[in-house]
Amino acid sequence: MAIKPPILRRGDVIGIVTLGSPLSRSTIDASIAVLQGMGFRTEVGASVYASTGFLAGSDEERAADFMRMIENPNVRMILPTRGGVGVAGVLPFLDFEAIARNPKIVSGYSDITVLLNALYARSDLVTFHSLLLLNFNRNEPAYNFDQFFAATSTYAPTRSIVNPPDLSLVPRVPGEATGPVVGGNLTSLLDTLGTPYEVDTRGKILFLEETHEPINRVYRMVNQLILAGKFEDCAGIVMGECTNCQIAYGTSYESLIEDVIVPLGKPLMTNLASGHGLYKAAIPIGANVRMDATNGRLTVVEPTVSL
Repeated sequence: MAIKPPILRRGDVIGIVTLGSPLSRSTIDASIAVLQGMGFRTEVGASVYASTGFLAGSDEERAADFMRMIENPNVRMILPTRGGVGVAGVLPFLDFEAIARNPKIVSGYSDITVLLNALYARSDLVTFHSLLLLNFNRNEPAYNFDQFFAATSTYAPTRSIVNPPDLSLVPRVPGEATGPVVGGNLTSLLDTLGTPYEVDTRGKILFLEETHEPINRVYRMVNQLILAGKFEDCAGIVMGECTNCQIAYGTSYESLIEDVIVPLGKPLMTNLASGHGLYKAAIPIGANVRMDATNGRLTVVEPTVSL
């Protein structure tokens, strides 16, 4: 049974870190104000506003910020400002044993995918493919906050992961599977292949999403996961959206799924609102999820936080 971080309550301290690409001070400060308006206190990391080219400080500096939040007993949750690129660079400088001893809620998506899965694999910690700091703004759909707080601020034996009313979760290959869910952004997961942080899909529910890639590149990435055995090892597949992905050579994302993913024969559901799309379901990386790909149901079957 994976380690569950303590539940998030209003008034708790949220540690803000930048682990990949920089984000503007104005965006960071506006989102912190929204968090504080929701009743949370914030602790801002030393490298949050840093900018050295396409990274927010050195790998060591960004990792040190994360570890300071882990070791701060007042911090209940760690919230990255954004993803971008470079999150994998912090992994060699993290103390995974210390993280397991001091479990905190960690949320994010995009390049934060590599951190979420590494924390589950190395610290046995349930993490959350959900909101980043930049999503705490006054234009964010209520669905996203409902999903986030249902996952992080509610202790429940089960929770249904559902799309918003105007988006259907589509059953594609019938069957049922239960196991810990892993995955996230496809590009970021590929960064872990052949490294000590390679995602382990054995007996897992594999969840994937992507953004702003032509479909021929998405095919190359999916095929690399196939050749790496990640689809063969997994128990079931949940495909999220490919947000703003471009049709290439007449092939769409849906065609790619039909031609490449469906023939794999694993229980398959598609069109989960997640990650880079407008709507963001909260996926608890490392928690047990039951997928009913016959009827299009996805259910978290254990609490994702501790009391």
